[in-house]
Amino acid sequence: MLATKVYSARIGSPSVAVSSMIQPTGRKAVKGFIFDMDGTLTVPVIDFAEMRRRCGVMSGDVLDTIADWPAEKQLVANQAIREVEQEALQHMQLMPGLLDLCSFLEAQGLPRQVGLVTRNVDSSVKYFHDNHFSLSPFWPALSREFKPYKPNPGALLHICQQWGIPPEQAIMVGDSAKDDVVAGNRAGMDTILIDMLHNYTDRSALEGELKPSHIVTSLAEIPKLLQTYYCLERPAQVSAGDNPAP
Repeated sequence: MLATKVYSARIGSPSVAVSSMIQPTGRKAVKGFIFDMDGTLTVPVIDFAEMRRRCGVMSGDVLDTIADWPAEKQLVANQAIREVEQEALQHMQLMPGLLDLCSFLEAQGLPRQVGLVTRNVDSSVKYFHDNHFSLSPFWPALSREFKPYKPNPGALLHICQQWGIPPEQAIMVGDSAKDDVVAGNRAGMDTILIDMLHNYTDRSALEGELKPSHIVTSLAEIPKLLQTYYCLERPAQVSAGDNPAP
């Protein structure tokens, strides 16, 4: 049964609704968070329709489709994808509430246990850190150069291994049910689905691997959700050499 609670978020907005697909049965210990980038940490600005047009993939998953093409055709399509992503960088902006959320996590002692997994390229992740994000960098920050990419859970499990924590003590946060939620569920994590654009109002469509632990409509809702359902544990000390710059 879906439990819906209305909270007053501590970081910014008036009352917001948080839909939780799980019932609180004691606060679960959490030591790390993994975030998607586009549409989660940043406002969605990539023109995916134009990307499909330029690389000639009008249906299905773009990256999966071109992976089966001949090498020369793949090269052309990947260049088209990178061009669209590069054009989007000039419009990049942080998602409202991001800095407040990350400050909240740092206050809990988690600045080095906050990672990033995106299907975007490494240069976009670097641009995000260099030009828009002023707090402790996300680490590890894995782009699509790390394969296999979401919804395969490999990147998420790799991050947990780097942190030295079991995946059930991490939470995956993203705006895509088919990529972020599925990857998190396959990794054995709780998941938070960001539904800023109200794409998932039909909750019946979110079943099986698509079903998140929680649904929010903004990052501002997450701190109160965490305080209600989870116990944020300060991680073991990580040596400075284990935290390279992204």
